[in-house]
Amino acid sequence: MEIIAIILFISIFVLILYGFPVAFTLGGLSVLYALCFFDPSIFNALPLRIMGVMNNIVLLAVPLFVFMGIMLEKSGLAERLLESMAALLGRINGGLAISVVVVGALLAASTGIVGATVVTMGLISLPTMLKRGYSPELATGTIASAGTLGQIIPPSVVLVLLGSVLNVPVGNLFKAAFIPGFILVFAYIGYIVIIATLKPHWAPAVVIEKLADGSSPKKELFKVFVLPLLLIVAVLGSIFLGWATPTQAAAVGALGATLLTLMQGKLSKSVLNVVMRETTHLTCMVFIILLGATTFSFVFREMEGDRYLASLVLNANLSPYAFLFLVMLVVFIAGFFIDFIEIIFIIVPVVAPIFHKMGIDLLWIGILLAVNLQTSFLTPPFGFSLFYLKGVAPPGVTTRHLYVGIIPFVLIQLVVLLLLILFPAIVTFLVR
Repeated sequence: MEIIAIILFISIFVLILYGFPVAFTLGGLSVLYALCFFDPSIFNALPLRIMGVMNNIVLLAVPLFVFMGIMLEKSGLAERLLESMAALLGRINGGLAISVVVVGALLAASTGIVGATVVTMGLISLPTMLKRGYSPELATGTIASAGTLGQIIPPSVVLVLLGSVLNVPVGNLFKAAFIPGFILVFAYIGYIVIIATLKPHWAPAVVIEKLADGSSPKKELFKVFVLPLLLIVAVLGSIFLGWATPTQAAAVGALGATLLTLMQGKLSKSVLNVVMRETTHLTCMVFIILLGATTFSFVFREMEGDRYLASLVLNANLSPYAFLFLVMLVVFIAGFFIDFIEIIFIIVPVVAPIFHKMGIDLLWIGILLAVNLQTSFLTPPFGFSLFYLKGVAPPGVTTRHLYVGIIPFVLIQLVVLLLLILFPAIVTFLVR
């Protein structure tokens, strides 16, 4: 029966790689295996598992954070912030690229929606950077990687989902991810500064005296910087200070983003319809995969596949670090082919009990997985950030530019991941 559980696990991966829908592959194949090898009465316990997931109040943060991110994207603040930052920092070599990273970090801390961030920065910054003589590889790599910062900088939907799977408080994950997220930001900026110094023709200086509407960049930056910053402080501050749970803070963020959109004069019935429709779409996608993953986890454990894997690892006398390396390698390679949501709901529930038996801090594991999963947005052939950016890039930008451009940033992410493995205190410092 344990071998059949492993065959089930492999079968699901194969079908997903062939392009079958993830949610229905997870749930449907698990049900078929259970019907073949168990008495149908086993399914009496499944509704309780599913209702346990649906009653998880922490997961309510997912649609609220998604709503907040999409609503803030509709407010137009991102566009104005990018224009102002570019005008101020463009005077130095690499300044436009640095402004993209800074704005990407700010949007990550206030939206966390990778698609919206990459598309927004791609539409606004990429044509400007190319027109001003930037290397297409540096421009596309910077935008694609800065757009993925929302996967590690809180509030992050990835961290919410990881918290529910690992059974780790989401608020602690948010605190733990804060320093690693900004180490990644400074690493990106450091790489851009080095490239701009060694190859100034790749990232020339640009002088922009006035914005498109004729306003001063400094005054405009103050206006558009303060409002998202207040939203970030309201959401993350309330969590870090213990005033609100992540779900309550997400509700505050959703309301705050709506008010910001109203203040910018962009809130209308049509905008609200679009935001609610996109929120419903993304939320349904996440939860239907979650229900399929719950069914898979239920059947896999009934077949004692989790015990079998744990015994294999423990009997192999793998050290905790050797097993950690193996899991991180599998997650990294899986990120080339499948989405981060699928990795969280398929691989993480299988390996989490083994980490627990080895006495490894699951909070630390959660942050390592989040940084690792961030690379899945950048690695070809199925890096979603690459798809988003290619969809809005000017005709002269090729797929090769994208693939070559993201290589240094993927390497930076792997170096930061290694740093977090070697120095766990970076992760746990704010949680103590």
